Parts: sequence; structure tokens; C-alpha cells
Amino acid sequence: MVTSGSAAARAAQLATTTIPIVMIATGDPVGTGLVKSLARPGGNITGNADLAATMSAKRVQLLKQLIPGVSRVAFLWNPNNSSHLAYLEEWRAVARQLGVEPLFVEVSSFDQFEPAFATMVRERPDALSVTADPFHLSHIKWIIDFVAKARLPTMYVPKENVAAGGLMSYGPSLPDLYRRAAGYVHKILQGTKPADLPVEQPVKFELAINLQTAKTLDLTVPQTLLSLADEVIE
Repeated sequence: MVTSGSAAARAAQLATTTIPIVMIATGDPVGTGLVKSLARPGGNITGNADLAATMSAKRVQLLKQLIPGVSRVAFLWNPNNSSHLAYLEEWRAVARQLGVEPLFVEVSSFDQFEPAFATMVRERPDALSVTADPFHLSHIKWIIDFVAKARLPTMYVPKENVAAGGLMSYGPSLPDLYRRAAGYVHKILQGTKPADLPVEQPVKFELAINLQTAKTLDLTVPQTLLSLADEVIE
């Protein structure tokens, strides 16, 4: 079996302890109990992790480069995503370290989006950070439309969200993680046990910036930030 994201990996884990499972882009495989350790996963699950929570500080730093005066950042999270507990702890530490005030906004079901949007309109954070939660990504068009109307600068994880109109993203390359997962499938089909295949961490990270969206928000992207970008959408 091949799964994408923490929720799908957890569902597969509950379904079988014998069929090999290759997980892709899982947030916190050790903390959520999917594997015993990255080096020695044990059991029937292996694959790769995106470890996106550990890059929260980098995302806030990039936001500060784009918006030097940013002091309050909203964080959209899903309490039903077990890996988001690591995100929350990371965000609290990052907030203290970088001197920003976090605004935690939770959405775990479709009917919670409107109240979440209303909270952000009322609280007026300087920026928003969105994760690669599968449920949130399934409604990413709605999120992008909302932040555009609210004129809220937003940081995403996958660069595909920037191509869809988002402002900026920083995170592991999802296509690269999927390609590398194919290697696990090949090894397992050749007879290697998942327990003997260490969980890989991302090796390719991408920064993407949408200049058109920045212009709409009256933001001037500094050349120092543009020089760091892997992809710039004009």
C-alpha cells in the first residue's frame, strides 16, 4: 500500500499490520506512532517524511524578509491531523524565538472554514501560515480566494499553492518525495522488509514566490529574497 500524508498512513496502519505500507510526506511519523524510529522503523511501515513542522522558523523568517514589520502570524491547523501537535509545539517555540505573536486557528471540518475566516478578519493578523494538511489542501482554492479578498499575505508549504495564486511557499519538493517513494516500492517488491528500510527525510526544498500576488497586496519583494527563490511566478 502507498499512502500520502499522516491521516492516510494512520488509516492504513489501523487496517493492516502485515501488508507493507509506503508512506509519503508524513509529518511526524515517530511522534504519531507510525514507526519506532526513522533509522529503524520496525513493523510494516516505511517511506519518507516531510518534517514540515521543523521548518516553521524558516517560514516566519522568510515572511519577515518580505514584511519586516510582521508581528502577528495566524497559523491554520487541523486538530484531527496527529502530526499537527508537533506543529503547535514548534510554532510556540518559534514565536518566542522570533518575537511574533501566534494566532492559532483550527479547521477540521468544512463548516469550520467560515468561522475561521471570520476570526482572521476580526483579529487582523499581519500574515497567515498554511500547512500541507490534506484536508486543507482539498479546499486550497477557497483558502486562496479568502486571503486574496482579505488582503492577507500567506505562506504555504507546497509550491503548487503558489502556482494557484498563493503568495509564497517554502517546503520539501512533493514530486521529489513521490519519486523517491517509488524506490521503496521497488525494494519491497524485490523482497526487502519495510522494517529494514530507514525512513528518509527531505533532501530537496523549494522557495516559490508569486510576484503578481505580491503586487496585488502592494508588497515589494526584495532582491535578496528573489535571489533565494527556486521559482518566481511573474
